[in-house]
Formats: sequence, C-alpha cells, structure tokens
Amino acid sequence: MIRGQGHIDSADQTLLERSNMTVVLVSLILGAFIALYFYLTRNYKYWQKRGIPCVDGALPGFGNMLSVICMKTHIADFCYKIYKDNKGHSMVGIYDFTSPSLIIMDPALVKMVLQTNFTSFAENAVHINKETDSLLSYNPFVLSGEKWLNSRKRLTYAFSSMRLKMLLENVKKVCVTMENYMDRKLSNKETEFELKTLFSKYSAQVVAAAGFSVDGYCFDDDKKDISFRKLGQAIFKPSKRSTIIFALIFLIPSLNKILKQNLIPKHVENFFRTLVAELMEQRRKDGIPRNDFLHLMAELERAEGDKFDNEMLTGQAMSYVVDGYETSSSIMSFVGFYLASYPKIQEKLHEEVISVLNKYNSEVTFEGLREMTYMDQVINETMRMIPGTLLMKKRCTEEFELKGSDGVVCRVPLGMEILIPVQALHKDPQYWENPEEYDPERFNSDRKSNIDRFTFLPFGEGPRICVGMRMAQLQMKAGLAMIVKKYKMELSPKTQMPLKLIPGSILPTPKGGLWAYFRHL
Repeated sequence: MIRGQGHIDSADQTLLERSNMTVVLVSLILGAFIALYFYLTRNYKYWQKRGIPCVDGALPGFGNMLSVICMKTHIADFCYKIYKDNKGHSMVGIYDFTSPSLIIMDPALVKMVLQTNFTSFAENAVHINKETDSLLSYNPFVLSGEKWLNSRKRLTYAFSSMRLKMLLENVKKVCVTMENYMDRKLSNKETEFELKTLFSKYSAQVVAAAGFSVDGYCFDDDKKDISFRKLGQAIFKPSKRSTIIFALIFLIPSLNKILKQNLIPKHVENFFRTLVAELMEQRRKDGIPRNDFLHLMAELERAEGDKFDNEMLTGQAMSYVVDGYETSSSIMSFVGFYLASYPKIQEKLHEEVISVLNKYNSEVTFEGLREMTYMDQVINETMRMIPGTLLMKKRCTEEFELKGSDGVVCRVPLGMEILIPVQALHKDPQYWENPEEYDPERFNSDRKSNIDRFTFLPFGEGPRICVGMRMAQLQMKAGLAMIVKKYKMELSPKTQMPLKLIPGSILPTPKGGLWAYFRHL
C-alpha cells in the first residue's frame, strides 16, 4: 500500500511538473510576443512626440505600409491619398515599416530638399547591393559623394548639345526602321498596336544604335528572342519576380541586405560585360568615329589620358540602357494614348511637325526638334498627368531643420527618408487649374512662366536632376515626330478606361495595356 501510494504521488508530481513547464513555456512565448510587439512599435510615437501631423493606424512591423507591401495599393497612390487627406499641412509623418519617414507637401520644402539645402539631402534613398547588382551600383541615381560627381560628369559630357547632335544620327536611323516596320504591318492590314510594346521596340533599338552602334533586332519579329528589347523586358516586364525585387530594393532595403536579391538578371549583366569589353577594345584600337555613347566614352578616355576600368564603363553603359529604355518608352506610350484620346491636339501637333520638317527639307534635325515647341507642351502635359517618377525618396545626409509654411518645424535627423509625392503635386488644384483635364496649353509660352517649378518634377530638380533628360527628350521627340507626321492614332476599346496602374510596378504601368488603331494620313 505504501509503495502504491508512492507511485501515485510520483505520477501527480510528474503532472505537476508538466503543468508548470507548460505555464513557463506559455509565459515565455507570451513574453516573447510582448517583447516583439514593443520592439516593432518602439518608434510609433515619434511624430506625436514632436508635434508633427502623422497618419494613424500604424500596424506592428508594417507601420502604414501594409496595403503597399501586399500590392493592393501603388506606393504613389498611397502617398497621393495621404497628400489629399492632409491638405493644408506642409508635412506629414508616416511609419515606413518600423522607421519614421516624412512626406513633404509644400513646394517651398521641396525646393529646400532638392536644391537650396541639397547637401543636407544629397542622396536618393535607394540602396543597391554592389555584390548582387554590380553594374546597377554604378548608376548615378544610386551613387553619392565623389563617385556620383565623377559619374555625372561623364554622362554630362556625353549629353552636351554638340554630342547629342552626333547621337541623333543613329536615332534618325531607328526612326526610319520603325517607319518601315509600321508600313509593313499596315500593308498586312494590322492596324491595332499596343503602344508600350511599340515604343519599347523603338527605345530599345535607340539604346542599341545610339549606345553601341549595333542592331538591336527590335523590329525584326523573327529575331525577337535575341533583341535588345528582350534584355530590357528581363529587367522591367511586370512579373511576380520584378514586383518582389522592386519592393525589396525600393521599399524594404534593410531586408534585401539579408536576402541579396538582384534587379538586373545575371545573363543580362554578362551580355553587356562582353559587349562593352569587345566594342571598347575595338574603339581603342581603330579610333574610327562613331555616333554612339561608347565612342564618346572612348573620346573622353583619350582626353583624360587614363584607361577606364571596364566594370565601371559597363556600369555607365548599363545606366544608359536602364534609363534610356523603360522610362522613355513608358512616357511615349502615354503621349500616344493622350493623342489618340484628343484628336484636335493630335491634329495640331501634326501641323507643327509637318511645318518644321518642311523647313528642314523633310529631315529630322537637332535644330528642328528644338523648334517643335508644341511637342514639348504635349510631352510635358503627359508627364504632369502620369509622371515617369511617381514618387521621389531622399535621405538626410546632414541633420537639418525644415520649417513649413503652416508653422510646423521638424528637425530631420541623419538617415531619415524624405518622400516627395510627385504625382500629388502634379495634380493639386492649388497649383494647376482643372488638374484632371489634359491641356498642353498650360505649358505654352504665355502660361508656363506661372508654373512653380517645384510643383512639376518629371525629371527631378536641383543638382540631381536626371542627367539623361535631354537625351530622353531628343529620342522621344524624334520618334513621336515620325509617328505623327505619317499616321493618325485612334483609341481602341481594348484600352481599359479609366486607367488603373498595376500596384508594385517599377514605372507606371496600366492594366490591360494602351491600345490604339493606326492609319496612314
């Protein structure tokens, strides 16, 4: 009996020990969750403590960004809504995951950040891992300090007026190639085109010709799998991979430091490394002048008396590819969309193009393109409606005090990100009359002087304004002039109206594409 009683006591003790262990384990798990909660929300009183207006509803770990990271909302639409909901404030704080970030809404503050106090906000808030995206790390957009200055000087050299005239010679050849392509399609009764597809063929072919003096095979349907456009699509075509990589690089760079995902696929990097190495060696040996970017780099190399590092040179060439391909074709496709939507505007542009071309014996010239001022108005109004860069992110590089017109003062610490809602500024009725109306006349010679330049930021502003802006304008105007002089565009019902942008896309990309009918004039 005594032994039996001892056995019962032992079983009870085991149950008690297990119960205690369960309580301890539950307590530890609960404690860990509480600790994690406080860690993830540790900064969520930052703006309230400083008296800065801020967005409510921050969630642990996600802050205010859940709808963006879940791809339910485009980052630009997210900022646009905050802008409208907080109209009257000069700045608004948000929680970008666990970090406080500041959205500035006053053009005077935008001017401070981009120009007046540039040294305090000298970096773009984008981190590129040199180990995983070696070539992209040479893009002036992501560089800072001396590296940025040196890179910008080289690209500025390449895009001076004198050298743009040289590059235009190869751009003109691409215009002829596109015209022949369009004529073949129309002769085969193919009249409907997806505008982004058409203009990405053009911009990729321009990159091949004006960048390297090679055939990009972009208008050869039989060679589409080896075309330069195929390489561009590998980087920019909307997909689950590109959406995730974009989110990691531009929205959660701290996580990408661990995951080390690359935006430029390795086969694309390897292609350009081989291409640039071979062509530069050829340029150095033969010294034959060519109207392309690599010739200009070889010319600069001789002027400086120093052979450029091949990796750096390939990175500069990749900058030309990345910046020249996707952004230009995206803007051109939206220009085509608006021209097809507004026949009178299209007709007026046609008349200007014909008038200028007649003046120069039907030839596209550098001087003639500069005289197409209504073309400038159309492109500017398109970029106002749908800017290529919907949002700018800057990083504070020196602590600075921002003072808003509403009296709000914010001491911006080193490392904090500043968000500039470009799309919202472009659509604000305070600065634009009837902002939802497509009206190129707001950029005419009489009215454009009334525009606050820091409410119109298609290429950025200040010392870090897009260095390839003039080249982009040149190739867009040349390609559009070729289209408008010869063809009439009408919007196809396949275009989904109203336009809705695909969340998570790197550049503004409408769902279903932009479709138009073309016919000869």
